[in-house]
Amino acid sequence: MFDPTQLASPYVRTLAPYVPGKPLEELEREYGIRDSIKLASNENPLGPGPFARAAIAKAANEIGLYPDGNGFALKQALARKHGCALECITLGNGSNDVLVMLAEAFLTTESEAVYSQYAFAVYPIVVQAAGATARVAPALPETHPMALGHDLDALAKLVSSRTRIVFIANPNNPTGTWVEADALRRFIASMPSTTLVVVDEAYIEYVEDESFPDSSRWLSEFPNLVVTRTFSKAYGLAGLRVGYALSRPDVAGLMNRVRQAFNVNSIALAAARAALDDRAHLQTSIETNRAGMTQLASGLNALQVRRYPSRGNFILIDCKRPAVAVYEAMLRLGVIVRPVGNYQLPNHLRLTIGTQQQNQRMLDALARALES
Repeated sequence: MFDPTQLASPYVRTLAPYVPGKPLEELEREYGIRDSIKLASNENPLGPGPFARAAIAKAANEIGLYPDGNGFALKQALARKHGCALECITLGNGSNDVLVMLAEAFLTTESEAVYSQYAFAVYPIVVQAAGATARVAPALPETHPMALGHDLDALAKLVSSRTRIVFIANPNNPTGTWVEADALRRFIASMPSTTLVVVDEAYIEYVEDESFPDSSRWLSEFPNLVVTRTFSKAYGLAGLRVGYALSRPDVAGLMNRVRQAFNVNSIALAAARAALDDRAHLQTSIETNRAGMTQLASGLNALQVRRYPSRGNFILIDCKRPAVAVYEAMLRLGVIVRPVGNYQLPNHLRLTIGTQQQNQRMLDALARALES
């Protein structure tokens, strides 16, 4: 009897795959409803801006050709944005792709990776797929002002001579928590040269605090620093899948050895390049998120629902009961949010910030779901 599991790597055999948020089409098909909304995957409710849309239309005329495998035009624009050389940039099919590259390039069965409890779900997946050992630091306790956030001291205690990567999401998904600049800088400085510090800044465009750390500015100071970014969130290009990593050229060179050829398609390259110039749309997206954060905070306070501080485009809440039942009740009302039981937070939901109308509909659905 053919059993493919016996052929697979033992690390893959026991791997739990990443589970994305429920698609709108699936909800409407399953429940027989219409006009549903999805506030589950931290997408920009405004979508791409006019610059990106125009670039997408133009690039569609050339989809019969392979994309630029080096992504020169996008790299050139990113190099100007970050004040770095093109050789410091590694493009990915979303920032998820560059996280995979980092694991493939730097992790082995003899090495370890360190990350925090409640950190982004992709970190344990890429570590296990590489056969490396995961060391998970306990998060800050519920009583801490940054409850469920990264405990940098706990992370540092787990770093050893076998540690090749430390992952830090700032802000962190799904908690929304963050690490202040001075503390993060001290942490990076304390790491041995045998350890890469990967700072995942997928949500940094939403942070409006000038004191918040932009780790890309520290690349010249720390040769073992890698910063990852994405166009899926504030730039509204989630469906096109384009992200990037910033690092020293020698680190980028190793990542490019495992990068798949043509890993970013031509439409994504063109849209991302144009999105960088569309500052008006980015600013509108930030302002929409700011207003939505205030709206949700007020609504959740009125419902007496505990919410955690967030610097992203989402809020984590504690339902004080198994959240799956609340999630399913909201589905029947045509509202998709995100249960986070896969993060060992069975009583919590993550709410993506949408437009004013979407936010109000989500709050109304949440109120009805909690009553039931």
